[in-house]
This record gives sequence, C-alpha cells and structure tokens, in this order.
Amino acid sequence: MAKRATVDFVLRPFEGLPGEPDWVAMREVVPAATGTARTTAEHGAREVVVATVLPMAWPALHRADGTIMIALQQHAGSGDASRDLADLLLRALELPAGTPITSAPLPEPGPRLQDVLDLDVPFEVTVHQGFDFWTEGGTDLGPDVGPALEQMNETIIPTHRLTSVDAAYWARMGEREYLRWAVPHDEQDFLDALARLHVRRESGLGDQGSVGKFIGAFRSCGVLVPVWDLAPGTEAAELEEPVQALGGRLAEALAVEGPLDANERRARAGLVARQLTLR
Repeated sequence: MAKRATVDFVLRPFEGLPGEPDWVAMREVVPAATGTARTTAEHGAREVVVATVLPMAWPALHRADGTIMIALQQHAGSGDASRDLADLLLRALELPAGTPITSAPLPEPGPRLQDVLDLDVPFEVTVHQGFDFWTEGGTDLGPDVGPALEQMNETIIPTHRLTSVDAAYWARMGEREYLRWAVPHDEQDFLDALARLHVRRESGLGDQGSVGKFIGAFRSCGVLVPVWDLAPGTEAAELEEPVQALGGRLAEALAVEGPLDANERRARAGLVARQLTLR
C-alpha cells in the first residue's frame, strides 16, 4: 500500500493573508465573529464568510442561500491550518446549496488559503453578540440547530473588537474584563519593545496602568497575543484612547535600535516567563 502523503507543519499558517492577526484572534479568543474573503477568479470569485464556529461544529457549510462558510475554530488538523481550511473551502464550493461538511479528514498536500483567496480583498471582521448569523436570510439548518443556537447564545462571552488599533479584543469573563491583542510584529522585536516600556512602567493601559496591567501573553499560529487585566468594570469604549496611546509607545520602542540594557533584559526575561504556546 502506498504511503499517504502528509502536509508539512507550518508555524505561521496565516502569514501573507490580509488581517493575519485577526485570523489568529478569531481562531483562539473570539467566540462569535465573521470575516470577509473571496476566492480567486480561478475558483469562481466566490464570496466567502469566515466564521469562528458553525452549527454542530461543522467545519464548513454551503448555505441554502448560496453563502460559503468555513469555521476557524477546529480541534484537529494536519499541522497547516491554511491547507486544512483551503481544502474545506474547495470542497464546500462543490457541494449543493444547503449542504454542510460534517467532518474534516486530514487533507493531503495541496493549495493553501494563500493560493485560493484573493489577497486584495480586506479581511473585515464583524463581532457578533450571538450566533444568529448562522441563520441569516431565513436559512433553515435543520431541527438540531435551534436548540444548539439557543444554548450557545446563553453562554457566549461578551466580546468587542476595538477600532483604534487592529486585532485588539475586549472581553468580559465573569466579573473580570480583559484585553487580548494579536500583534503582527516579529515576536522577538515585540518583546524587546515591551521590555523597554515595562522598565519605565509604560506597558500598561492608562496612567501607571490604571486602566489595565499587562499580565502575560500566549502564542498561537506563530503570532503573539499579549493580555491585559483591566480595571473592574472597564467597558470596551473606555479602552480606545489608552490602547491607541500604548500603540504609539510600542511603535516608538520598536524603532529603537541597539541591545537592551541590564534592567530591560531582566524585564524581558520576566515577560518571556509569562508566555504560553497554544498550538
């Protein structure tokens, strides 16, 4: 029996796509959101809705109204999320309208999202406060979807995407609020910049971190996602100004050349100790 070809592992699968940090954030930290994409002319120039999740954990769906949908939050994969999603997308394009893909076998080597999507189409994210986008246009997805939709809407974590910077998401989890910000910078350069700010007590949000304190970061799909613990009761709108100010400080720190000094190196070591790799 011939050995099945396997897909090579890719550390940063969404690199090169418009809005790479938002792809990562939607895959890891945003419960309900959709993003815009379009296939290349070779693949029909079809509009595609990229969703966080789909009903019944379906990997993809050719909705009855003709909409093609793929889900980012999937548990298994080949090691290259871009290849996995491209395979699902191409399969969904061939399905009759109203048909879901209910399972996702591992694909063999083949085109990736970077090959099948029009890279000139911006990835515009809409965060939803529920999963009703599944049934937009009156689409009937079957009797099991209604109860699942109701249950998921009851347990959703309130989330908002900020407008002052890209790929930054406020979330309320229980009685606490957090900011999780997927950053597009090289990880080592970003950690150097954050360390420079940290020793000056400028890595927080607001004056002396009054709005939010940096508590750590996780790494997913090759992108770093720093996290700030916010002052209790902080609403998303209150973050716009302090996050924009922090973005300015980070840009200045990223532009600094030369090695870190002793204090900055110690600060950097502390930042690295608070990191976690998700996948």
